[in-house]
Amino acid sequence: MRSGGGLADAYSMYKRASTKDQFTDDYEDREENLGRLQNGVWKEIGNPSWKRPLPHILVAIISSLLFGYHLGVVNDTLESMSLDLGFSGSTLAEGLVVSTCLGGAFLGSIFSGWIADGVGRRRGFQLCALPMIIGASMSAATSTLGVMLLGRLFVGIGMGLGPAVAALYVAEVSPAFVRGTYGSFTQIATCLGLLGALLIGIPAKDTVGWWRVCFWISTIPAAILAVLMEFCAESPHWLVKRGRIDLAEEELEKLMGASSSHVKYAIAEMSKTDKGDEVDNVRFGELLYGRHFKVVFIGSALFALQQLSGINAVFYFSSTVFKKAGVPSDTANTCVGIVNLTGSIIAMILMDKLGRKVLLIGSFLGMAIATGLQVTAASSFVPISAVLYLSVGGTLLYVLAFSLGAGPVPSLLLSEIFPGRIRAKAMALCMAAHWVINFLVGLLFLPMLEHLGPQIVYGLFAGFCLLAVAFVKKNVVETKGKTLQEIEFALLSSD
Repeated sequence: MRSGGGLADAYSMYKRASTKDQFTDDYEDREENLGRLQNGVWKEIGNPSWKRPLPHILVAIISSLLFGYHLGVVNDTLESMSLDLGFSGSTLAEGLVVSTCLGGAFLGSIFSGWIADGVGRRRGFQLCALPMIIGASMSAATSTLGVMLLGRLFVGIGMGLGPAVAALYVAEVSPAFVRGTYGSFTQIATCLGLLGALLIGIPAKDTVGWWRVCFWISTIPAAILAVLMEFCAESPHWLVKRGRIDLAEEELEKLMGASSSHVKYAIAEMSKTDKGDEVDNVRFGELLYGRHFKVVFIGSALFALQQLSGINAVFYFSSTVFKKAGVPSDTANTCVGIVNLTGSIIAMILMDKLGRKVLLIGSFLGMAIATGLQVTAASSFVPISAVLYLSVGGTLLYVLAFSLGAGPVPSLLLSEIFPGRIRAKAMALCMAAHWVINFLVGLLFLPMLEHLGPQIVYGLFAGFCLLAVAFVKKNVVETKGKTLQEIEFALLSSD
């Protein structure tokens, strides 16, 4: 489907006006310095301020910090919690404490798009914090398993809502030339949350009731998120969709500085694609067929391949691998967490230099090599002395490769390639697919490992990683340095 004649002409004028970089089919380059007259609005030479959005983004990624924290909070606390609440020895009850949270996350992710479009991104964050505060408080204060499960369900709803809204918000308030860097902040915050949960949970094995402290602590950042978000800028894209142009200009001034030409140009660009009268008309079925099907399929497939690559299984199994090597579980978890954080920081540095596509391809290739080491370690012809090195090295290499691309890129990339009209709801659908595959991999990993053996299971993971490389090469466009409007124009023109 092609845009109308006037829109196409305006966009071709924009492309011809570039004097620094060419807007190629692969979208490899970005014109950073531009001066032109378009629709009566002069865009200044240079980029808007990268500093002004930073405080707003730092507040928003508290939701990702909480996401990581609640993923890891039961690792070291489950044993003492089961003793206090009377379900020690019941694998079913222990499984429910973990899986109830995943079920809540699925529910939260399904409704995240409608919430983000209905009440805005800022209120979406506050609605993410509320069930986390309630659920963590219930979990910390309970004396029964039933209340614990209800609390975990509430926390899970907040976990499902937070990542989707964070991806939208960061993409929509970040300047194009640093959007990849800022998009990586969500993954770094998740890693910090996981590390924090592991470190805070260490005393739980020796200190009676410490597991309650671990849950109480999480209410503090959740409350900070809810309060500080009141002072953050609302997404200008959402405001333009709602037809609130004057307020969108005010918020852009907070995010870009006082330059009226930057603000007016940005509003003009948003008005071309963010139709205020269409946003509420998006139906769930519309995302599954018609002109939006391809881009939604790419998004869902990316998240599915991310999970089918075996990341959660590797994380789950890492303690066992390290234990066989004589490394205590606390040390093993800390090592994995540090490697994950290190890779995420490197990805942040490279995101706006190498681009999303290069990082994705390199990441999945690295993961395939790492799982190949695991397959080799499980072979009978490998000496015992080498098995441990291959297993531990393969696990750490896998985590590092994942954190360089497959971890941080998909949520950022999808928030960039989805048209503004469907962005929030399409993200919700893809995140729901993510949680379904996440649950299935977690459910089936150990039975498959028992019946098929590590060689076949890790071989399957390596196969999915290689499939992901081929999929990314064929279907993913580079979005480095492009505004959301430029990306949408390009994808519309290619339909």
